[in-house]
Amino acid sequence: MNREYQRDYIDDYKQKGLRKQLVDSIRQKGITAENVLQAINNIPRHFFLDTAFESIAYEDRAFPIGEGQTISQPYTVAYQSQLLDIKPFEKVLEIGTGSAYQSCVLGELKANVYTIERQKKLFDLVKKFPFKARYPTLRFFYGDGYEGLPTYGPFDKILVTAAAPEIPEKLLQQLKTGGKMVIPVGEKEVQRMLRLTKISATEFDQEIFADFSFVPMLAGKNF
Repeated sequence: MNREYQRDYIDDYKQKGLRKQLVDSIRQKGITAENVLQAINNIPRHFFLDTAFESIAYEDRAFPIGEGQTISQPYTVAYQSQLLDIKPFEKVLEIGTGSAYQSCVLGELKANVYTIERQKKLFDLVKKFPFKARYPTLRFFYGDGYEGLPTYGPFDKILVTAAAPEIPEKLLQQLKTGGKMVIPVGEKEVQRMLRLTKISATEFDQEIFADFSFVPMLAGKNF
């Protein structure tokens, strides 16, 4: 996938109208957090996709972005964002930058975002993406999501955007007491969305939510 960052970025009335329809549809599916819905409405999703997908960018489904990765379905982005319950200026660690769409939604929610991507080609694409300059609180890292970013922790919130076979212990250690992690867990085609709240250094409250399907969370870095 080659997103052409030399292209003209135009967000016209048609695209804005389609985006409003998208927001209405995910509201009908159960998303109630108005700040999340507004963030989805404010961000031109078609900017994050190859121009070949521009005419269908506001369908509520995932699309390929290269390297075996996808830009998540908007409902999924909204669902995870709602579970995180972001407050302005919270420090958030995101595992799996991908297209940076979810990263920008977190930025729109006024979070201080530290996001990791293990695919070097996707990481290099995001570095060239002019739209990310709209959110100066986004910080991008090339690395292994399982390792997190201990130098920059602890974090108020952690968001994992890939399917983990189990909850990574190193990420739990980087979560503040009282902080929350949202993560899809499971090794099969469908994963269960979990939210963990850190009660103490060794205690966590676990909540179980709906089933989703994510690409697998892999260890290491891919050059």
